[in-house]
Amino acid sequence: MTGRPKFHRARVSTLAAVPRDYVLLSQERGRQLLGPPPAGVQVAVWDGTGDAPAGIERTGFWVPQFLVLGEQAERVLRRLPALEVVQLLTAGADAFVGWLPEGVTLHDARGVHGGSTSEWVLAAILAAVRDFPRFIRAQAQRRWDYTITGELAGRRLLVVGAGDVGRQIQRKLETFDVEVTLVARRARDGVHGVGELPALLAEADVVVVVVPLTPQTRRLVDAAFLGRMRDGALLVNAARGPVADTDALTAELASGRLRAVLDVTDPEPLPAEHPLWTAPGLVLLTPHVAGSVPGFPARAYALVRRQVQRWAAGQPLENLVTDGY
Repeated sequence: MTGRPKFHRARVSTLAAVPRDYVLLSQERGRQLLGPPPAGVQVAVWDGTGDAPAGIERTGFWVPQFLVLGEQAERVLRRLPALEVVQLLTAGADAFVGWLPEGVTLHDARGVHGGSTSEWVLAAILAAVRDFPRFIRAQAQRRWDYTITGELAGRRLLVVGAGDVGRQIQRKLETFDVEVTLVARRARDGVHGVGELPALLAEADVVVVVVPLTPQTRRLVDAAFLGRMRDGALLVNAARGPVADTDALTAELASGRLRAVLDVTDPEPLPAEHPLWTAPGLVLLTPHVAGSVPGFPARAYALVRRQVQRWAAGQPLENLVTDGY
């Protein structure tokens, strides 16, 4: 999505006259997963294409589609004068931060994607350390390519991001006899502050990035960040593409000094002609799939169901996004 809607003032002037008893979902399957709504609440489905359903102007609670499309999302939002709550199905809220009308609260899907994303991170690290891409290439060529690989035990891992995803990564990795250090915006018990990154980067064998995209984290992984990483270290990005400076990352990987496994890029999708594809240090690139697993919809709509029940009862909602987090 680009830019902010131009209807904030008009929305405020008509808000008092519009009932707020609709929950708007983006797909029919969501209605099934949500189950019966609370008494007095109606459920409608519209993704912004085709004709809008009757009563959409009474929507107080909106669940946008998982991979939100800018023009479609804006088309929906312009039809929701009574909107109070936006509940995302994503852990990251960057697509909506600063974009919603005044008075609309934004809630992310914290707790929904921690399991699947931490699984992807673990698979990414193991694939890189044990050199699976090399063996996959050899298998495709029917070539027996014996070699000694690295091992995960005894490595030092730095996880930049200490929310639900970061904590789950830590829990899973510690079963492999590794040393895991967490970094967050602010230092707290068991977590280092972002100001300590320069020293920590120099000691880590693997650096995992799982921060949300905010003005403070945009291009966090820049030339200076990468330059502080030790020779041969592995970068794993499961955050958002713009968290890394693509030019700086491409240059480091092209030199062969660092290696990387990426689930996200900037731009995304990555153009076929982009030099990142062929950089010697790029071990593996996946197309933003860390959270795309069969169990995701059920977990996501279990959260939506709790949130709708709270909203209908006038209770505080979970996962309120503040300052991009």
